[in-house]
Formats: sequence, C-alpha cells, structure tokens
Amino acid sequence: MKIEEGFVEVTGGKVWYQIHNKESGNTPVVILHGGPGSSHYSMQGLRILAEDRPVIFYDQLGCGRSDRPDDKSLWNIDRFVDELEQVKDGLGIDEFHILGHSWGTTLAAAYYLAKPEGVKSIIFSSPCLSAPMWAEDQEENRRLLPGDVQEALKRNEENGTTDSDEYKKATEVFNKHFVCRLDPYPEFLKKGREFRGPEVYNHMWGPSEFHVTGNLKSFDCTDQLKNFNVPVLYTCGRFDEATPKSTEYFSTLTPGAKFHVFEKSAHMPYIEETEEYMHVMSEYLKSVD
Repeated sequence: MKIEEGFVEVTGGKVWYQIHNKESGNTPVVILHGGPGSSHYSMQGLRILAEDRPVIFYDQLGCGRSDRPDDKSLWNIDRFVDELEQVKDGLGIDEFHILGHSWGTTLAAAYYLAKPEGVKSIIFSSPCLSAPMWAEDQEENRRLLPGDVQEALKRNEENGTTDSDEYKKATEVFNKHFVCRLDPYPEFLKKGREFRGPEVYNHMWGPSEFHVTGNLKSFDCTDQLKNFNVPVLYTCGRFDEATPKSTEYFSTLTPGAKFHVFEKSAHMPYIEETEEYMHVMSEYLKSVD
C-alpha cells in the first residue's frame, strides 16, 4: 500500500503529513491527535483503517516532525482551526471524515463549527468538548486516588511547584488509573515522548491532564452540539478521564449521534483495546460513507 509524506505550509511554519492508501477512491479520514502537542505518534496504528480508505495523519505545529517555532502567539485554537484548513487545501481534499482524539475532538468541534463544508462525519474519541466539565470530572477522578497522592497533587498545585518530582510521580499514578491502564506501560509509548511539544501543551492546557490553567480553560461548545448536521460517533473507555457519563451526555445533545464505550480501556483504547477500537472505527466509517 502506497504511503506519501511531506510538508504543508501553514501559519507559523511547516507541518508534516503522511497519507496511507491515497489511491483509494473512498472518502479519506483525517486523524486529529491529542495534546495539544502530543503528535500522531501514539495513533499511528490507525493506518489499519487504510484498508478501506485514505488515512491522513499530520503532526500539528509545535510537535512531532513538524516545525516547532518559539512563538506563543501561535498556540491558540483559532490558529489550529486555520491549520487544519490549510492542510486540507494543501493536500487537495474536498470531502473527508474527521477522527479526533482528546484535544483532537476539541479541534474537530471548533473546525466544524467554523468551516463545516466538506466534513462528512466526525468521530469524537475520548472527547474534551467542555474544559470546565473536564476539570470537574477530574476532581471526581482524583478523589478515587490514594490519599497521599491526592495530597501531593493539591499541595504542589497550591505552592506552584507542579514541575517537582513529587508532582510528576503523583501524576503518573493518575495516568495509570485514567489514561493508560496497561501494565507494564508499553515501551512503544515511552519512545513517543520525544515527539511531544510540551510548550504548546503547557500554554494551551496546563501542567497536567487534570489541572487546567491554559487558554483552553473556558472552552465549551456543549450548547452548539445540537448544530452538528453530519453523522457523529462518540466513544470513550470505561475508565477514561473523558468519562462515560460526560461522553454519553455529549452524545445526547447531538441529533442522531451514536455512543460506544470500550469496556477495558482508559483514555487510550486505540492501544489498550486495539482490535476492538479499529473494528468500531472501521465499521462506523463504512456506515457513513
């Protein structure tokens, strides 16, 4: 199967892209990775979906193989919406499906609300569509952690020492519960850390998944989910930081939307339950082609 890769000029620099099975005549799916600043690295297994259609990955500006400019004015959601449009135009895409994961769902929603033309369907995988609701959910999740871990997190956040080793170790405990439950943690994912863009993440989100201090802090599109006029699938893991309760709630706000829970996963079902995840995604995309 042919693979094409290269770079597209966007506002602020060049972003790297990769297309699998470009020659397929079916509608392509564009993968929007999480973060902000996490790169496509952990999601590259979704190339399996190229058995049916073109699969397009790209590393958003500031991470992965894309340029990493030192300009904080670039790290805002409107520029990332424009970036997706520039990638779409640069690759000559007319119609496409969007599969966004985590922050990628935030971007997918913002993109559709600004530029709906050409979007054929959307998959919100482990969605963050309301930062305030996300923050509330993480407060509940934190209360499920051991008491000493909760205290360490709170103490460092109050003291402004979220870069301390103690805070990082406590964060790892949270991640083992609600981000990736595989034990041991996959070596594959450890290798992917070099592709992250922490400056983007810290500026737009904050020091951790559950302590939101960046410019996405007030993002909330729940009152606009009723305006999505394309097929939409919402998915999450049973133990996901994008909780089943909130994900199902989002799905009730979108006319005709579907909802699926991966029963053995936290926030990374595409790695925790790879076969099931790929099956659900493939079948859904076929159903809406």
